[in-house]
Amino acid sequence: MRARLRSRPGAALGVLFLVNVLNYYDRQALGAVVEPLRHEFHLSDTQLALLPSLFTIVYAIAGLPLGRLADTGSRKRLLAAGVAVWAGLTALGAMAASFAMLLATRLGVGIGEAVCAPAATSWIGDLAAPQRRARALAGFMMAVPVGVMMSLAVTGPVAEAFGWRVAVALAALPAVALAPALLWLEEPARGTSRQGGTAMGLARVPALWWIAASGAIVNAVLYTFSYFLPAFLTRFHGLPVGRAGLWTGLGSGVAGIAGAVAAGLFGAGRLRLASATALAAAPFSLIAIALPAGNVGAAVCLAMLAYGLLQTYYGLVYAALHDIVPPELRGTAMSAYLMVSYLGGASFGPLLTGRLSDYFARQSGAAAEAARAIGLREAMYVIPALCVALGVVLWMAGRSARAVRSW
Repeated sequence: MRARLRSRPGAALGVLFLVNVLNYYDRQALGAVVEPLRHEFHLSDTQLALLPSLFTIVYAIAGLPLGRLADTGSRKRLLAAGVAVWAGLTALGAMAASFAMLLATRLGVGIGEAVCAPAATSWIGDLAAPQRRARALAGFMMAVPVGVMMSLAVTGPVAEAFGWRVAVALAALPAVALAPALLWLEEPARGTSRQGGTAMGLARVPALWWIAASGAIVNAVLYTFSYFLPAFLTRFHGLPVGRAGLWTGLGSGVAGIAGAVAAGLFGAGRLRLASATALAAAPFSLIAIALPAGNVGAAVCLAMLAYGLLQTYYGLVYAALHDIVPPELRGTAMSAYLMVSYLGGASFGPLLTGRLSDYFARQSGAAAEAARAIGLREAMYVIPALCVALGVVLWMAGRSARAVRSW
């Protein structure tokens, strides 16, 4: 009975989902405590933005060799090691005595987390048949809003009650159970294609690079959203840190889960649908930012509606990516996608927003804290602009993908 359970797809999908929840929980753990970090270490918004930006650069560079390893070695051992590394360094970050030490621990977290997407999605690609792949990957990527929700909704209130260090340390605890659970599972047989494939051959698939470009844009949007929205609600709308984290976390979770479920219902026209939802997110995010101070309920609702539309991206686009590459190159293709999307998007999205926030704050001529509120609000208008760009790129990806064989 135990042996059968270890090999069942449902057991593997459940454990991989929880691993991805922890992945995003730990990755976003600092998002709810931006304001306490700013005050304790006397940081500018540009310095605060270095934390996610440098994290994503390391994540992207480490992901390519680790993705190749996921195509040739044991995925469960690789994942278990990654969980242990990123959770351990998350806990170490709670003891940081300086901004430099905190930054160093986050770079280590980036190396550990670079294992997750290539190894887990390659595993799922072998578990699910092509017609069920979108649903399986949408379920796996539902961990994004769940992880973000838990991170913000738990970390914010815990930080307000006990301090940010306790809140960050708490994020590492689930790894104690998840690493052994991964080692307990049995991996499925690794798929192969009749024609075979090489890593260099991936460069000759235009649809893959359009998809990678879309990843750069969506990560720039979502990282900026998750990292700066709680601070925006605190500075501009006057919410306490705990309530800003709680509202952002719960709203992100509900909206993101709805978006992921919707993505899993569609098996055809995935890239075109993802393009449409990205374009639809633009006006909602624009109005959410433009609302006057004090309209916090409407601002949160509209922002979360935009977030839910953007969260349809993962199930739709990840399934399309797995459709256009041979099974034995899925880990490598995912790593290449992540390298482009993180170096080209996630690494600069929060940093660009932070730099713009500092610039607009200086230009506002207002008093210190009022200027920081004005500056951040003006900077966040990059979000609707990037939503429009994302819709255009996904439409081009859909055109290119029609000529590619599905595996």
